[in-house]
Amino acid sequence: MRWVVERSHVPLPFSVGSPAAVDIRAAPGCRPAQFSGQRAREDRGPQGLTGLASWGLATSRTAFSSVQKAEMGWGDLGVYGEPSRETPNLDRMAAEGMLFPNFYTANPLCSPSRAALLTGRLPIRSGFYTTNGHARNAYTPQEIVGGIPDSELLLPELLKEAGYTSKIVGKWHLGHRPQFHPLKHGFDEWFGSPNCHFGPYDNKARPNIPVYRDWEMVGRFYEEFPINLKTGEANLTQIYLQEALDFIKRQQAARRPFFLHWAIDATHAPVYASRPFLGTSQRGRYGDAVREIDDSVGKILHLLRDLSIAENTFVFFTSDNGAALISAPRQGGSNGPFLCGKQTTFEGGMREPAIAWWPGHIPAGQVSHQLGSVMDLFTTSLSLAGLEPPRDRAIDGLDLLPTMLQGRLTDRPVFYYRGNTLMAVTRGQYKAHFWTWTNSWEEFRQS
Repeated sequence: MRWVVERSHVPLPFSVGSPAAVDIRAAPGCRPAQFSGQRAREDRGPQGLTGLASWGLATSRTAFSSVQKAEMGWGDLGVYGEPSRETPNLDRMAAEGMLFPNFYTANPLCSPSRAALLTGRLPIRSGFYTTNGHARNAYTPQEIVGGIPDSELLLPELLKEAGYTSKIVGKWHLGHRPQFHPLKHGFDEWFGSPNCHFGPYDNKARPNIPVYRDWEMVGRFYEEFPINLKTGEANLTQIYLQEALDFIKRQQAARRPFFLHWAIDATHAPVYASRPFLGTSQRGRYGDAVREIDDSVGKILHLLRDLSIAENTFVFFTSDNGAALISAPRQGGSNGPFLCGKQTTFEGGMREPAIAWWPGHIPAGQVSHQLGSVMDLFTTSLSLAGLEPPRDRAIDGLDLLPTMLQGRLTDRPVFYYRGNTLMAVTRGQYKAHFWTWTNSWEEFRQS
């Protein structure tokens, strides 16, 4: 039996209120040295940060707003040590709220991760895996006819019991056929796409990806919603931002509690940004996209303050999985000091950036070393709305309110699944790798 160490002991070398520029760069590639049948131990140390997405909740009671960014890495924000420090709004959000260095996605791929966030359950429980190969993830491109099962209870469905109006903006990725439509699963409004912005296609063998407003298709990527692959120019982030701002204004005017899920994907290859942001980052086109998202988050938080509902609105920012190193360096992000990235269950694929913001409730400038998960947002949101999680099924998410409001730490394991295979487990400062490759040793030697 061979043992290897995946180091993730990363003490924070700065205070949240005054982030220092720390040179934490992603490795240029991922070369796993151990394969199936071998077990590895990871000395995790105190804390570190990975992945970026954002989640928020907002209402005249407590409103929720979540921002979930596609494929943003742990090392992509200034507050996590990115040396160019081009995320002033997200860094300020962390200085005004709570930073989670040890926050994880439930799967290193888009669809199962998003299913976990909205159900509070590991993807293996909701069927987001395949059985046609060892440790194969499942996701929903337009060629796949599956999606989120009707038996699953999604967060917006449950929030209706407390009078919440819910909207998703951006990427759904839980099925594109009518029975999987987000308005069939609790959301009241949707502007976005069932899939990522891949393309363009020839509209013969395969059509371009559609964009919807609620039930109506209003166009397609590369057609009514152009993306210039050569220059990277697209106005999608600005469109998504306006959808979010308009929704918040309407709910505040009607004095309705609301849940906004802002699921943007500008940092998913092919990376895009609008003209005012193109060429403005030291990090290339990917950095341009990050800067535009940072600016957009700043405008959302500014609006909440202008409407005097900031203290009634809980906002959470995180990512669906780690940065895709296969797209680096031009169209991929940084996973900081962590090994590998998207599609792997090493820390670079699973650990995400995470920031909680709730002025007047969460003390400013806090860092919590609680092991957190995107699934916790489900349970925490229900708690904020005064609701109990369903009791007829296993719920894997924790309620993070005691952590955020009282500084409590809860001992819990973190499970790293790839497909239907448990690849690794973290407990305390240690991580045990059961599998570090998706094929058998015999298959690897034959390839």
